[in-house]
Amino acid sequence: MPLRLPAGLPAIDILKHENIFLGDGTQGQTNSERRLRIAVLNLMPLKETTETDLVRLLSNSPLPLEISFMKLRSHVPRHTPAEHMEKFYRDFEELRKERFDGMIVTGAPVEGMPFEEVDYWDELTAVFDWARRHVASTLYICWAAQAGLYHFYGVRKHPLPKKMFGIFPTVALQPGLPIFRGFDDVFRMPQSRHTEIRREDIDPIDDLEVIAESAESGVSIVMSCSKRDFFITGHLEYAPDTLDKEYHRDLGRRNDVEAPRHYYRDGNPENGPLVSWRAHANLLFSNWINWVLRDGH
Repeated sequence: MPLRLPAGLPAIDILKHENIFLGDGTQGQTNSERRLRIAVLNLMPLKETTETDLVRLLSNSPLPLEISFMKLRSHVPRHTPAEHMEKFYRDFEELRKERFDGMIVTGAPVEGMPFEEVDYWDELTAVFDWARRHVASTLYICWAAQAGLYHFYGVRKHPLPKKMFGIFPTVALQPGLPIFRGFDDVFRMPQSRHTEIRREDIDPIDDLEVIAESAESGVSIVMSCSKRDFFITGHLEYAPDTLDKEYHRDLGRRNDVEAPRHYYRDGNPENGPLVSWRAHANLLFSNWINWVLRDGH
């Protein structure tokens, strides 16, 4: 189903080369259908890469969508041209006046900092509060999941002895939930983080449920009991080569970097990645749209 995106967004042309044709945002809509509107707060440093990753998944939507990219006035990205932000992103203060069905908040490269020391923390928590009051469902990804759990519930993050890095087998603990419709018994989730949230901090909170978990990487997805908020500790949206690029980037800085686990063919970086998470990533996003947003949860 075609998406309505900001005109000229680079992801549109990039995805054409993957035979993903997004159309002009008008095809396939009948008079009885309303576009579901999704706001994306993209906090990742490489904005265009994350835009492409998310649009790739959202392009499989069974329903017509309109995507708006949100920016914060209190944060100026260092790795994305100001022209790109001005052309394709709109301020939270502007978007908050509009109606949205869903929201996605991405990770950010600030997990080593206390939450309150992040320069845009006050505005970010205002976004969280607005989304909880006005948006049917929100996906919080990686650091945003930690930030949301801390803001709403006081759940703290804990440093890991070494980076959680790789593709980890994960189990849906409540396979009957609509967001897991069609899932296999085990699915795989990319992880790239130096901190974690712990189950013992979540279980005492009545409003939260751990709905997916990995024996190796720990808590994977947490859901609010309202089934409106989903806190995803990993990066199902990652492209096949993202962890490979990250691994070689880190190797360029020091030589004691461990290769991502369960990622390369035969465990050998020279053999390239074995993609094992893409189908479930597409399924989770489609389920979120079809069974959560459409039904208003």
